[in-house]
Amino acid sequence: MSLAGKRIFITGGSRGIGLAIALRAARDGAFIAIAAKTTEPHPKLPGTIFSAAEEIEEAGGKALAIQCDLRDENQIVDSVERAASEFGGLDILINNASAINLTNTESTPAKRFDLMFDVNVRGTFLTSQAVIPHLKKSGKEGRNPHVLTLSPPLSMKPHWFKNHVAYTMAKYGMSMCVLGMAAEFKRDAIAFNALWPRTAIDTAALQMIPGVDTALCRKPEILADAAYFILNRSSSECSGNFFIDDEVLASEGITDLDKYSVVPGTKDFLLDFFLD
Repeated sequence: MSLAGKRIFITGGSRGIGLAIALRAARDGAFIAIAAKTTEPHPKLPGTIFSAAEEIEEAGGKALAIQCDLRDENQIVDSVERAASEFGGLDILINNASAINLTNTESTPAKRFDLMFDVNVRGTFLTSQAVIPHLKKSGKEGRNPHVLTLSPPLSMKPHWFKNHVAYTMAKYGMSMCVLGMAAEFKRDAIAFNALWPRTAIDTAALQMIPGVDTALCRKPEILADAAYFILNRSSSECSGNFFIDDEVLASEGITDLDKYSVVPGTKDFLLDFFLD
């Protein structure tokens, strides 16, 4: 089981979950393109594409830092082509970039609505669209092509909509890309899967949400390890799944998850959204 030599394109990987997934792959010697907006340090959100690239190199991978605004389709295409040219192709896409705004209908301005749909739905769709030709080639070369999207299992229960309709629609839009593309590209043996955490994950973005106790969260590394196992599975056999991080680890015989706790020994975690 290894991602050595795999050519990976990650959206929004300058920090948090995306960076954790990148670092796990880097330890095997993967080639990783970090496509994100942040080139200058943010006062509240640490990490840039350049600091992420440095960490990837230190972990043993080869990194390519690409400034990319997922709201711009031309930047998406240019970024994908640059990564493919640099690495000689692409084998894996991680749709990690996401915008969050947990407001009710009357409190959601159009600007925030548009941001979530531009990044979450449109960004996931257009990045997948741009990478697919490279993944088809990867499949023909027997390189096990995968697309992994950080989005939840689909559930039409009103409970998941009533407090933040816009955000829920935007995250489910990502999941619908997984559902549809897994079927559409099955004959090409390109895997499309989703991954979602059981508990809230301690990231800089989460810390900006008022009232969240990060002591009741898990670390991004639990998603990185789960993603690692998924990406090593056969792309022709493992597609169209909505994976939950702890279930993936349990299927690999890993049931002691205490090392992923922000506070070791924690039993009652803050559960994430969208899990029935």
